[in-house]
Amino acid sequence: MELKTFIGEPWSDYGLLDCGDGRKLERYGRFRFIRPEPQAMWKPATTDWRADAEFIPGSDEDGGGRWYYERPVPAEGWPLHWREVTFQSSCTPFRHLGFFPDMAPVWDDLRATYADKPDAEVMNLFGYTGVGTLALSAGGARMVHVDASKKSVAQARANAALSGMEDRPVRWIVEDAAKFVAREVRRNRRYDGILLDPPKYGRGPDGEVWRLEEDLPGLIANCRALLDADSRFLFLTVYAVRMSALAIGELLCQAFADLPGTVDAGELAVREEARGIALPTAIWARWKR
Repeated sequence: MELKTFIGEPWSDYGLLDCGDGRKLERYGRFRFIRPEPQAMWKPATTDWRADAEFIPGSDEDGGGRWYYERPVPAEGWPLHWREVTFQSSCTPFRHLGFFPDMAPVWDDLRATYADKPDAEVMNLFGYTGVGTLALSAGGARMVHVDASKKSVAQARANAALSGMEDRPVRWIVEDAAKFVAREVRRNRRYDGILLDPPKYGRGPDGEVWRLEEDLPGLIANCRALLDADSRFLFLTVYAVRMSALAIGELLCQAFADLPGTVDAGELAVREEARGIALPTAIWARWKR
């Protein structure tokens, strides 16, 4: 199993300006934000960090905290662009800003896997605000977007409208991801690709409890049942857990041992503009044919 790194490079609407001392300074369009980043253990390029807002974490290890504003930032959000996709960025209570910029090189890579198959059907599990769904849809795939949060799916549909992609073939599903996948298996459905970004812990719309370490193997097994020798990929990302890329890579090696193709794994990172440092953000594993 080969270990690789996907590094997100800056673009016009996003950049990691500087990082260090456990924090990072980023630009999201015309606004600048400071957020905590434990993996930035080195010194920043400069201490002159002028930002519109900063997220100060709570005292507990599992999250919490709030935004502190130096200048007004639109509460309703502001539009950003990635290739064909337009979406709304905003300061969420969970320190995120409406999308994950480290996924940009992954979207490009996955689009290439089905470029020769214009009718490819791809499922995005835990699809959040739909930026990844729309990025893959713009690459030609028919999409199934699944998230347990009605608010997130509503934002995803609003982002589709912002992008002029409301007529694209996308099924928007508000449901617990594990339950939806299990039902698709019973229906004998198949997909050409699956993208999934499960949280460390979560609850479904009917109170379903998700715990990553306990529930991920079963979900991967069901995802494997939706793919076949003609499918193109499964791409798994994992954030904010004490887990190794080698561990989730081996999980996929065993789950996909009966299919042709390869499994690789590694880290996601974002390139800092000040010095070119690659700031690690998450781990990933992928099966591809």
